[in-house]
Amino acid sequence: MNYRPFEVLKHHLSKAQTFVFAAEEDFGILPVEAQTCGTPVIAYGKGVPTETVIENKTGVYFTEQSESSIINAVNYFENNLHPFNAVEIAKHASLYASKRFRQEISAYLSEIVLRTTN
Repeated sequence: MNYRPFEVLKHHLSKAQTFVFAAEEDFGILPVEAQTCGTPVIAYGKGVPTETVIENKTGVYFTEQSESSIINAVNYFENNLHPFNAVEIAKHASLYASKRFRQEISAYLSEIVLRTTN
């Protein structure tokens, strides 16, 4: 597999109708990156997508890692495009932004330091 810069990935994700994520992972960043581009995700309903994809708001789930389950999810998605709003999807993905993480971890660590010094 050849490396592609993030801007190339972002370009493709921004133009995609959806992003299918069939893996079960403890943290798959690709579903979040797709949502950052406003692209809904069709994901296997186990692992991290259950924490980062909101059913019928930022994507849909399929229940088995099988061809028929993915096809059913794609068909459901295609027949229910109206609930998917790119702006809302991107807004949801901002919850996982590195800037937010840095701010919150910094605030948390400051709080811990204050508690231990008092």
